[in-house]
Amino acid sequence: MSSKVVLKTNKGKSTKGSKPSNNNSTSKVLKEWTTWTMKKAKVVTHYGFIPLIIFIGMNSEPKPTISQLLSPV
Repeated sequence: MSSKVVLKTNKGKSTKGSKPSNNNSTSKVLKEWTTWTMKKAKVVTHYGFIPLIIFIGMNSEPKPTISQLLSPV
């Protein structure tokens, strides 16, 4: 299999003498980082919430047994 490389050019825009804009790339990186962080936070919250509640319950006074913590009554 061969792959073809395509280069995109700026049609009709002259970049001669102008400074490259890092604002768009910075905002793009920030958006990607934020999206990645929120996805990871969602997974951590999903799998860590019930164990956190059990851990807090086991360290409270009076100390309940695990069956008392998990029973709905």
